[in-house]
Amino acid sequence: MTDQHSLIPSEQIERTIVVIRGHKVMLDSDLAELYGVPTKRLNEQVKRNLDRFPGDFMFQLTADEFQNLRSQNATSSSWGGRRTLPYAFTEHGALMLANILKSRIAIQASIEVVRAFIRLRQYLATQAELVRRVDDLEQKYDAQFSVVFEAIRGLITPSDPSGRQIGFK
Repeated sequence: MTDQHSLIPSEQIERTIVVIRGHKVMLDSDLAELYGVPTKRLNEQVKRNLDRFPGDFMFQLTADEFQNLRSQNATSSSWGGRRTLPYAFTEHGALMLANILKSRIAIQASIEVVRAFIRLRQYLATQAELVRRVDDLEQKYDAQFSVVFEAIRGLITPSDPSGRQIGFK
């Protein structure tokens, strides 16, 4: 059963998805806001359930990654005085959070988060298909035009003077 009138606008979720270390992730503060809990509580629950969050579900940002994100303003403005580096959660990690938080809001939010990741994946697949088609066209037309360029080169290249001469001696 899909809820067309979600409490959380999907655009809001999609804006919080960033790419770090080649993974599409959401930060702990953004997920805490969506799930209706303080970031501190979310991270406490994660630490109590670390076995549910392997490296492909969650990782902690380095100081450089955190500074880079802050300078790009790629995330929400809730950066307030953090004392620890934020955690980044992949799609699977964001879904696992709903399992450990177990609130109605967290469950609804996790459904929307998964949908946002799915839409992003579909968009990227569409873009990849478009890039493949352009590459195919480019190769096709480059091959056709190479024949034309070879013919032009043949016309403008001087003939070999040491060859057999035509005419009377």
